[in-house]
Amino acid sequence: MKLTEPQALKGFSALSQETRLRIVRLLVTAGSSGLSAGAIAEQIGASSSRMSFHLSHLEHAGLLESRRDGRSIIYSVSFSALNGLVEFLTHNCCKGSANAHPFVY
Repeated sequence: MKLTEPQALKGFSALSQETRLRIVRLLVTAGSSGLSAGAIAEQIGASSSRMSFHLSHLEHAGLLESRRDGRSIIYSVSFSALNGLVEFLTHNCCKGSANAHPFVY
């Protein structure tokens, strides 16, 4: 997924908040099966109202996908969106090569 700069900024902005970063990391571990909002809130240790706000923010940024399963909404990470963010950084910071190392050690 090739991202524009505004799309990348929206994604990075969403990830720049501690709870949202924890949610994405948790959902990466959960894989494509995802987790319900309640399970995410329980594991992150956040209230359901705050969780709803963060999940909505991440979904609006394109980093999460949701689906209904009975009475629950299951959230999973959009791996194509995360890969798009990494590709955006790689392309703009490393001249398009993931193997290029622009940093001096």
